[in-house]
Amino acid sequence: MTTPRRRFGQNFLRDTNVVQQMLAAIGPRANQAFLEVGPGRGALTAPLLDHGVELSAIEIDRDLAAELMRRQRPGSQLRVIEGDALRYPLSEFIPADGGLRIVGNLPYNLSTPLLFHLTQAMQGIADLHLLLQREVVTRMAASPGSRDYGRLSVMLQYRCQVDGLFEVPPAAFEPAPKVTSRFVRLRPHVSPPTAIINEGCLGIVVARAFGQRRKTLRNALRGLLEASDLIAVDIDPSARAEQIDLAGFARLANRLAEQTVRKHG
Repeated sequence: MTTPRRRFGQNFLRDTNVVQQMLAAIGPRANQAFLEVGPGRGALTAPLLDHGVELSAIEIDRDLAAELMRRQRPGSQLRVIEGDALRYPLSEFIPADGGLRIVGNLPYNLSTPLLFHLTQAMQGIADLHLLLQREVVTRMAASPGSRDYGRLSVMLQYRCQVDGLFEVPPAAFEPAPKVTSRFVRLRPHVSPPTAIINEGCLGIVVARAFGQRRKTLRNALRGLLEASDLIAVDIDPSARAEQIDLAGFARLANRLAEQTVRKHG
């Protein structure tokens, strides 16, 4: 059996009861298209295949990828890809009629970049069911005014609904991490919760605001937007990033987008 490798942040799920809880939450059905990120030893892979899904699995560990391929059963609809999930655009896995479902036990050391990558383009994605560090899920679902509220909260809540489902104790993994995990469901919004002219501008404003979260927005956004711009969209220049809700960031992003068009128009 493959030994967990620290450089890949591997904590293999081994509790079959937890796997059954995850399957009940996911509700896989035959012939649905699934993408599994980091299948590891296949704790979730095999039960998904038992439900008859069409499964693509990306595994960065070449030994684990080879083991998954060796263990393929006749008739299973499994495609194993050895590589880094961050290097693969989701468009490669989305069926022509959409409906891709994404699952994964994400490594703690790469959870944030993977979350941004997996939610970058939500068209054609049905949902995501992910096992993450509990504190990351708290940040994902945080509200304005909370110390956990940040860039991850704003960007994910713009793209999808975040529902924390249940906690998973360290003993469910090998090796046991020092933190509790949480299983979370992400569902793309049918329509955006607020109107954004250019999502790229939202990303720029949010990153700048929270990159210097102790500063007032007047100072954090200097060179990007002036205090007069903030006032024009009903944002107090003396406020800090954690005080601004998604709608407020949308107004700032739209102001930046309009200025960019005028400047280069």
